[in-house]
Amino acid sequence: MAPSDRTGVFEFRQGTLPLLVSIPHAGTQLPAELAQRLSAPARAVPDTDWHVEKLYAFAAQMGASVLKANYSRYVVDLNRPTDGALLYPGQRETGLCPLMTFADVPLYAPSDEPGADEIASRVEQYWKPYHDKLAATLAALRQQHGYALLWDAHSIRAEVPVLFEGRLPDFNLGTGGGTSCPPEIASELLAAAQRADGFSAVLNGRFKGGYITRHYGRPEENILAVQLELTQSAYMEESDPRTWNANRAEAAQRVIEDLLNTLLQSARRWAA
Repeated sequence: MAPSDRTGVFEFRQGTLPLLVSIPHAGTQLPAELAQRLSAPARAVPDTDWHVEKLYAFAAQMGASVLKANYSRYVVDLNRPTDGALLYPGQRETGLCPLMTFADVPLYAPSDEPGADEIASRVEQYWKPYHDKLAATLAALRQQHGYALLWDAHSIRAEVPVLFEGRLPDFNLGTGGGTSCPPEIASELLAAAQRADGFSAVLNGRFKGGYITRHYGRPEENILAVQLELTQSAYMEESDPRTWNANRAEAAQRVIEDLLNTLLQSARRWAA
């Protein structure tokens, strides 16, 4: 069995491939003192990337390392920069410590929103350990294999009017607009996704990759990063109780596995 470790902040399983799957938004835990302050809708953590760790269960079996956050994005968003810089200037987006749900429901009473000191504390306690582990794992993979691959795994409801118009394609691949992964590899990934029956796909559409993809993806340093934002309707029921749909999920997993294998094969040729 591959070595693994668990902390209060994340769960990690070490693999054998030059591939790390990061799952930053599947956590549902809330510190007790924070849960008491959140609005009733927020305490249900509705903007979780539901079941993504289950969706990627096969990745560890194929030899990937897997890093999964335990705490909700409402505590601190691991896919946002700590300086508060915007990822999508001119578009609505959520911040480092969100104040609203995706349905535009306030998380806090107006007088109880986190201040600068509290945000800094959350960064130190929850954001930094995840990123320290992510960075150390990528460095170790590059040292061992000569290059490292990062796949940042996300999901979202197919329709979120507050964040984007209309309905998303099913497979939303992001490479930071072409900065985190060589264009030829990104094109091969898009072609693989577009071959899948029953699913739609786009590259660098509404979701180009968040902080994790853009910060760690450095082809010039032999670290490639890709984000997949998958519509939740592709593998689960989006309405409560948000149940796993085995038939849809199995089909989506086959596509994701094909994408990961495509990345591995293309990167091997690229690094040779």
